[in-house]
Amino acid sequence: MANSLTGRRMTIFSQTAGFVRRIATKLLPQSLRQWIRKLQRSLKLQSVPVGTVDFGSLKRLTPISPIFGIDRDLVSVERYYIEDFLKKHASDISGRVLEMGEPLYTNKFGGDRVSQSDVLNYVEGNPKATIVADLVDAPHIPDNSFDCIIITQTLQMIFEVDQAISTLHRILKPNGVMLATSHGITKVARREGVDDWGEYWHFTTQSSRKLFGDVFGRENIDVSSYGNILTTIASLHGLSAAEVEPDELDHNDPDYELLVMVRAVKPG
Repeated sequence: MANSLTGRRMTIFSQTAGFVRRIATKLLPQSLRQWIRKLQRSLKLQSVPVGTVDFGSLKRLTPISPIFGIDRDLVSVERYYIEDFLKKHASDISGRVLEMGEPLYTNKFGGDRVSQSDVLNYVEGNPKATIVADLVDAPHIPDNSFDCIIITQTLQMIFEVDQAISTLHRILKPNGVMLATSHGITKVARREGVDDWGEYWHFTTQSSRKLFGDVFGRENIDVSSYGNILTTIASLHGLSAAEVEPDELDHNDPDYELLVMVRAVKPG
């Protein structure tokens, strides 16, 4: 209980400090901010003095879980955020829905709103796949086919990501919705030449607005990020969502984009 209260107090303190810092950045000239930082260093006025940080269990050169926390709990920090995003947009998951690899989230969040569920796989051999295609070049998938496309943690694996986004736009029906999640700050999940495919990109909200906005139109996309310094560190160490307090999980700091989420609508 004491640790929980301490954690909540630290969360409130960091949120307040971050708010004050952002206001100061907007209102104070750079020269004054630099003078304040110099004074802070010389008088050792840091909120946590230099040399007093206790790294505890995190002071190690290898992650606590090297496999994204799967050995600790099925709900990793990343999965917690992905499911929160999809839950908020569950009403979009309806009609004919396309998902990558398996219909996990189609089934979980679409329910009886889904009239047809399709699964796309990059190569042959997936028994759940109804479509085998490379999103970079998939002329055999007809235009205007899907009411909703769910693509989670996939775009970072595609080198020609701009072409893949163009394909996703093409195969959406007018007024169709794409729900996409991608890595921001994270462990590299695939290595070219070691695994079946490489992980080429990690995204930011800024790069996502440019990539998706150029195809769907800026007015038709909503880009957001999930994560903060604590949950980013927890995720990098492979801790599960259950090992972080709910209010800590739900605090999103735009300076620490653990995951980047995009909801894009194809104009009617």
